[in-house]
Amino acid sequence: MLILNWLRDTGRYMELMGRTFSIPQRMHMFFRQYKTEMYQLGVNSIGIVLLISFFIGAVICIQFKLNIQSPWMPRFVTGYATREIMLLEFSSSIMCLILAGKVGSNIASELGTMRVTQQIDALEIMGVNSANYLILPKITALLTTIPMLATFSIAAGIFGAYCCAWFAGILQAEDLTYGLQYSFREWFVWCGIIKSFFFAFIISSVSSYFGYSVEGGSVEVGKASTNAVVSSSILILFSDLFLTSLLT
Repeated sequence: MLILNWLRDTGRYMELMGRTFSIPQRMHMFFRQYKTEMYQLGVNSIGIVLLISFFIGAVICIQFKLNIQSPWMPRFVTGYATREIMLLEFSSSIMCLILAGKVGSNIASELGTMRVTQQIDALEIMGVNSANYLILPKITALLTTIPMLATFSIAAGIFGAYCCAWFAGILQAEDLTYGLQYSFREWFVWCGIIKSFFFAFIISSVSSYFGYSVEGGSVEVGKASTNAVVSSSILILFSDLFLTSLLT
């Protein structure tokens, strides 16, 4: 039964994406929606991304210094490990898991509410491709903003590590700087950005599917929001495993 439900949802998802990715009927309406979604989904998430990344960078620095560092290891190892974790995993994968909870639930609840209040049905009656009109701006907006948020997350995490070194006094800033620069590979930055593109598509498209496909009342909207977050998180973890082995 579970497999049948999964196959049914997969087929409906592919059908919905086929309707979504078509040329907008009115480009000026699409760009207006695109700008609105960029602000609501991306710009409004900058604060939480910077805050969480700042403290995670500081915590990683403290944990490595107190629990991993030893007289037998170089003093720059803490900075090196902090950089690798922020570049390869946290600023792309873990941050997108957090955004799946914030942005994904927002998308699913918005579209679910429009479905149960028959706003989507009204668009269909007027001859509008509702999937293209409502979902495509959300997908393109997240594909634009989440890679930028991943870049901001890297910078905030490194700044948090520096603040830990400056104010907590557990590590010399010179050692941290040397560790951050040691054996640096620019490709790792691009790995995080590339992964964030895939994760942005997963968050936007999967959340849109669950919200758009709501059947019932307000209770079903809450269930759709939960299912969107859970499914997006699972798919992000699976794709992260595949992309990490492919890119690194």
